[in-house]
Amino acid sequence: MKVAIKGIERELICPACKELFTHPLILPCQHNVCHKCVKEILFAFEDSFADGGSESSNQSSPRIRISASSMDRIDRINRSGRKRNSLTPRSTLFPCPSCQRDIDLGERGINGLFRNFTLETIVERYRQAARAAIAIMCDFCKPPPQESTKSCMDCSASYCNECFKIHHPWGTVKAQHEYVGPTTNFRPKILMCPEHEMERVNMYCEICRRPVCHLCKLGGGHANHRVTTMSTAYKTLKEKLSKDIEYLISKESQVKAHITQLDLLLKETECNSERAKQEASQSFEKLYHVLEEKKSAALRAIETSKNIRLEKLQTQVEEYQGLLENNGLVGYAQEVLKETDPSCFVQTAKQLHVRIQKATESLKSFRPAAETTFEDFVVDTAKQEDILGDLSFHSNGLEIPEINEEQSRMYNKALISWECPGKTDSADIYVLEYHKLSKEEESVTWQKTEVCGKSKVLSDLDDDSSYAFRVRGYKGSICSPWSREVIMHTPPAPVFSFLFDDKCGYNNEHLQLNPRRTSVESRAGFPLLLGSERLQVGCYTTLDYIIGDTGIAKGKHFWAFNVEAYSYLVKVGVVPSNKIQKLFHNTHDVTSPRYEQDSGHDSGSEDAFFDSSQPCTLVTLGMKKFFIPATPAAPKDPASRILPLPSCLGICLDCDRGRVGFYDAGRMKCLYECEVDCSGLMYPAFALMGGAAVHLEEAVTAKYREYHNDI
Repeated sequence: MKVAIKGIERELICPACKELFTHPLILPCQHNVCHKCVKEILFAFEDSFADGGSESSNQSSPRIRISASSMDRIDRINRSGRKRNSLTPRSTLFPCPSCQRDIDLGERGINGLFRNFTLETIVERYRQAARAAIAIMCDFCKPPPQESTKSCMDCSASYCNECFKIHHPWGTVKAQHEYVGPTTNFRPKILMCPEHEMERVNMYCEICRRPVCHLCKLGGGHANHRVTTMSTAYKTLKEKLSKDIEYLISKESQVKAHITQLDLLLKETECNSERAKQEASQSFEKLYHVLEEKKSAALRAIETSKNIRLEKLQTQVEEYQGLLENNGLVGYAQEVLKETDPSCFVQTAKQLHVRIQKATESLKSFRPAAETTFEDFVVDTAKQEDILGDLSFHSNGLEIPEINEEQSRMYNKALISWECPGKTDSADIYVLEYHKLSKEEESVTWQKTEVCGKSKVLSDLDDDSSYAFRVRGYKGSICSPWSREVIMHTPPAPVFSFLFDDKCGYNNEHLQLNPRRTSVESRAGFPLLLGSERLQVGCYTTLDYIIGDTGIAKGKHFWAFNVEAYSYLVKVGVVPSNKIQKLFHNTHDVTSPRYEQDSGHDSGSEDAFFDSSQPCTLVTLGMKKFFIPATPAAPKDPASRILPLPSCLGICLDCDRGRVGFYDAGRMKCLYECEVDCSGLMYPAFALMGGAAVHLEEAVTAKYREYHNDI
């Protein structure tokens, strides 16, 4: 039965069983727990060692309620390896349900704890107040028992008047027993030491804050502790407690004012939480609305593209059906052939013959009128998913900076750039941290640098390595959380710097260099039209070559460049110095009909002749594609050798190993690698045809961001 005790009820409730205390014990942390609860918790505690921390040990007692945090502490202590049969003195740990700490009960365990008789008396007093209508019956009356009138503290029993006289006759020792009103709470007249059961406690340990006996002070665990007499401790503690109580009572009006204020805060918290829920719901509803609009637009675009493609394919089907005998165009032509009048036949057959020729040409080079795949309609939501994953409540503090991967670069140096989502410079200073990723290192050591702006150039990074970067803002002593870590890769070798050579073989009629010689452009203008006259002799146009102005003799080097997306045909690679003249006077032309796959010649012999005739090692780019050369190790399917053109390309030449690699410079990923003859001085080589442009990647300097911002 739940007892309703007003005012101090929460002080009389056991934190373990959540009921009124029954024989409470004082823990070393000064909190109180029922004697039975302590035993049950220790039982569950010991059982966890035997069962490996199973939860079943807590199910045996419905009275006790061990919190999840207590069970976690039991598991933690279990994993710490405490042995039950250790040769060292055994120390019992107890998870206090009040302070959530693991309390050391010492070698005696529960037997070393004092019983809190004062608290027990208060609890019993309130028990009696709560059950005033329920009488305590005499323990010695014959049935039916009479209502007791007094209880003997020495006998620990309750008596009616008649039974008390019988068991406590005048002139005997029992007549001197102490008696009180009817009670069920019997406490000993003398408090005995739990460690020395025959000794009475007569001192108070100020260090451990508990009563002790003289043996505890002489040779026990309190030998070196500061102690005082029990009477002195009683007087001191009672004075302190009385003063504190008087102070609290004198501040009753202030306490009531605080209670009133807290009541208002409770109501305000309820209202504000409901308002916050509504605002959060509205924010998510806006996101749902945007997603629904995007979804509808994407589905409409796919449906429109589908209808257009189906219409084109259906029209193509109808055109080809017209090529069948006695059907459509062929059937009409067969009827025209029946015309015997020459003038009438010629009048009709001329236009018909043109249509028949077009149909014949389309039959030879069959190509579907529309693509069946919808690869261009794939929705990339990876970035949005990351953003939604980081979605959190807006704080009035510092904004979390974000590293801008598009503006950050890894080349001769590392340029790390960041920005704040709100586009406001709320921080006074930023701290950039970075570390090299390595599988061998167990612990991560971040290198730190302070930055006043929103970018930093780093020059102490290793080649061919991956680094993680993060940044946070500071405003005085307040700092923002760390940004999301960004991983970037350094070039596979030191960066090689050069410019386009405007002298050796440079064709200024077809190619145009910028004043700094860092960009070259091939214009499909009037000179290309003049070159098209060679169509009459079976050759279209030739490639226009340009090389770097600096050669490489040894070592490993890397350089990067950008190819404009509109470029029709570009070749990039390396050329040895002894073959430069042959490069600029090469008469072979890859665009000649002789080298087309459908020329009718043996493809294998053609490839062999083509490879042996090339003076340099080049790969082909164009029309936003990267073409892997046809080698024995390459895939046989031509479609699998075509990759999307990266926004930035790189070339890594290793003269010592005789290897050249072509990289996606944005991710520092090798796309293709082959052997190369490095017996002579090696030069970067480029070839352009039609409308095309190549821009050398600029070196990162300390003034790089300022220069580009000015532009």
